[in-house]
Amino acid sequence: MEQPKEARTPFPRVFWVANLIEVLERFSYYGIYMGFGIYMASLGYTRAQLGVVQSLFLFFSYMIPVISGTFADKYGFKKVLIVSYLAYLPSILLLLLTKTFSGLALTMLAIGLAAGIFKPLISGTVRAVTDRTNKTVGFGIFYAMVNVGASFGPVVAGKLRAISWEYAFIAAAIGIGLMLLITIFFYKEPEREIEGATLGQKFKDIYIALSDMRFLTLLILLAVFFWLPFWAFFNLAAIYVDENLDTAALYMNLKSVFGTAFADFFSRDDNGTRRLLGETISHTGYIIMIFQVFVSKVAEKKSAIPTFLFGMFVAALGLFFIGFAKISFSAWVFFGIFLFAIGEMVSSPRIQEYITWIAPKEKAGLYMGSNFLAVGLGGGGLSGITYTTLSGYFRDIGHPEYVWYTLGAHCLIGIVAIWGFTKAVGQFKELEH
Repeated sequence: MEQPKEARTPFPRVFWVANLIEVLERFSYYGIYMGFGIYMASLGYTRAQLGVVQSLFLFFSYMIPVISGTFADKYGFKKVLIVSYLAYLPSILLLLLTKTFSGLALTMLAIGLAAGIFKPLISGTVRAVTDRTNKTVGFGIFYAMVNVGASFGPVVAGKLRAISWEYAFIAAAIGIGLMLLITIFFYKEPEREIEGATLGQKFKDIYIALSDMRFLTLLILLAVFFWLPFWAFFNLAAIYVDENLDTAALYMNLKSVFGTAFADFFSRDDNGTRRLLGETISHTGYIIMIFQVFVSKVAEKKSAIPTFLFGMFVAALGLFFIGFAKISFSAWVFFGIFLFAIGEMVSSPRIQEYITWIAPKEKAGLYMGSNFLAVGLGGGGLSGITYTTLSGYFRDIGHPEYVWYTLGAHCLIGIVAIWGFTKAVGQFKELEH
């Protein structure tokens, strides 16, 4: 006889408060980051210089969680959240005061440090208040909220930078200020086991976790073959659209489908010609916030690694179409970004959920911190200094689209490498507790 389906546990209030905080943080983070390549180009800096800043920013954004995750396990999420805001706010305001390369690099490094303190805390909260009945939908909602902020941040910042870049930076600072108030008055520490281990013991735990060669190899493969091309997309898409595609034609494409008011919202006036703002469409948030929950419900019954690899394949197709937009019709970029978004919403939350659920519940922050090592290595340490610099070379020889073909091929090779690894050594067991 068929067993009755287990009822899904309702989410507590702190789950929704945490997701609201995540919306605001992604609003500020992506509001600055998505247009930063355009900003540096407007100041006359090269792609190689931009790549250095991007790598520094992302490296610290994703390496610091290794430490902040351990502090959160020991001292609690709320206290560490407040510390992150006190580092975040003055760092963003520094962008109003400096335009030198060293100043910009150090300022973005400081923002990366603050973001790194914050990063594991909301996903850790979601993990602490979910169970096996609602974990996939819970992480899907969380990822959708990430992309609500990631959508509106670049749109608002893009409209404001068309007036003045200072207005864009002030809007990001306001977002951080609201996060501080919400956390102080509404965030309640989720119930979970908080360890009393010293930081030295925590580092020993990380060492032990990474001594598992299977787990370490998985993290390295994810760094090189998933997070590197993933973040290269975000590093390059906005400046590619702004510099290499016909943004007036893209404006007309939006206008013909959605109307003048909608198209105007994503564009600016350039001496009487409406042009699409590159950063307003050159991300995946506006697609993911619509489709993520549906995709998560479909994916929750599927095996983690095959689902993840399928997402990578769809993302690779998207990268090829983004490059194709340069040599055919610019409107192909919309389809390419859509495919990349589908691939992202299938693969990224699935691999994050997978890693947290191979961890004991009380060590979720520790394991997510270890996961951030992979993102820091691939997305931070490598993506800017490799693909942003390479994009400058391809642009200089007259073929900026080549970087997208290279990225797509990179993903396809990664699918083969990760599939081969799982076939050779087997998959990890997700814990049922």
